[in-house]
Amino acid sequence: MFGVAEDVRPAMRKAVAAGQPFVLATLVSVEGGGPRPEGTQMVFAPGILAGYFSGGCVEGDVAGHAWACLADSKPRTLVYGEGSPWPDIRLLCGARIEIVLERIAPGDSALTELLAAEAERRPVSYASDGIARVCAAEVSPWPEVVVEKRYEPTPRLVVIGGDPTALAIAELGVKSGFETTLVRPKGPAAPPPIAGVAYRREEPAQALAAIGLDPWTSVAVATHDLETDRAALKAALPSHAGYVGLLGARRRLAGRLQELQLEGMAESTLARLHAPIGLDIGGKAPFEVAVSVIGEITALRYARDSGSTSTTSPAAAAGASAGRLSSASASEKTLTSDES
Repeated sequence: MFGVAEDVRPAMRKAVAAGQPFVLATLVSVEGGGPRPEGTQMVFAPGILAGYFSGGCVEGDVAGHAWACLADSKPRTLVYGEGSPWPDIRLLCGARIEIVLERIAPGDSALTELLAAEAERRPVSYASDGIARVCAAEVSPWPEVVVEKRYEPTPRLVVIGGDPTALAIAELGVKSGFETTLVRPKGPAAPPPIAGVAYRREEPAQALAAIGLDPWTSVAVATHDLETDRAALKAALPSHAGYVGLLGARRRLAGRLQELQLEGMAESTLARLHAPIGLDIGGKAPFEVAVSVIGEITALRYARDSGSTSTTSPAAAAGASAGRLSSASASEKTLTSDES
């Protein structure tokens, strides 16, 4: 299961807590296509292993070089595929990849800043020549640099609701690498039995304020209660949250948005709303809705990174007033729930 985790910073933190140096392996070049993009990383330390490069083609060999790097502190560049000194190690995809290994000690200043930025939810850039490394908000690489990577805060997901659909969204969020919180106002004292999900029982405004909404946080409103939904949208839409989605019946959407507009919410703010929530995959079962929601959030994240507008919210794309938002949404998506 070591390859399931995309973010290797928890493994770095674990090594630091144990006082252990570790080897950071970074995929720095991919030619001819491959299963993992440039910037993918692995961490190797005694009892600690995270990440993957090829799904089994090269990991065993990389591990052997990592243990040697850990022992002698010398960085290494590994080449697999065309031009590799190990022709017996074949990548079935036909790619050529280069991987840089570097040994990092627990007290390294760049590592300390990287982990501090993760805890404080600050994006940072990292550069290394295999021996010297720098981590800061912005980095100016020097000629010998072989590793460059941008680290963003860990994506977060706040799910407001408590029915099976909300629980499914929260559970899939955790499995997809989101730091996930379920908010169920006045809900049961005991949290739901979903590993890794934080739980809050305050009203939406108080809960969202306590969590803190930044551009790397997504909010999925799925309460089936009009008052709670409205309170959640009033708190989430004007915030810095990168995504706000609403589960609900299409026939009610125009009225719900109009209420917010009458209360003074700007059209530009309302246009941030993704409603009906999720991609149109046609399913309405709890985990089918969850797949559509996590899929939409993920698609939007990568679209922003690439500059694409293909997954712009229907409301924003339409440039419509609150009274016209529902028709724009209805024309582009199928509602994932018939009730609210």
